[in-house]
Amino acid sequence: MHTPASSNPTTSNAMGPDHPSLLDDSRYEAQKALYDFHLQEPQEVYAAFGYINNHIKALKEYGDYDNSRIVIVAHGNELHAFSRLNQHLYPDMYETLRELRELGVCIRLCRNAARSRGYGPDEFYDLITVVPAAVIDIAKWQGQGYSYMLAGVKHRLTREELLAGHPIP
Repeated sequence: MHTPASSNPTTSNAMGPDHPSLLDDSRYEAQKALYDFHLQEPQEVYAAFGYINNHIKALKEYGDYDNSRIVIVAHGNELHAFSRLNQHLYPDMYETLRELRELGVCIRLCRNAARSRGYGPDEFYDLITVVPAAVIDIAKWQGQGYSYMLAGVKHRLTREELLAGHPIP
């Protein structure tokens, strides 16, 4: 049973630790989201794209997807995966980027970060816009009302893994 959660959880009636949580599955308005990609390892970008795909899926199911906007600003080691020069290392990257663009995602890349990693601004896929600096681009989008989303990639601990480390007495 889906019971709408109170808009103010402090006024809800607590029933005790054995009662289930509530699910708020109300509709969401259009969103403007800015994802900050600053990843340690290039291959982590695939997991970070999972955040984007989950966001889009949730908007399609619970929100106003058609009027929502998502922007990625990349300035970490994921840049290596976005370079045309490394296509042999990430052979499916162009197709992945194309799919995101078709879903309306705008992908931007920091020229300063690229230069510090040995790339020129023309050495990235044509689906990416290179900008002078990530910091000013992030500030620009936030100034336009975009919500800041940090795409941090961490290991997901399952309940089974948790319990393996903490047996129930």
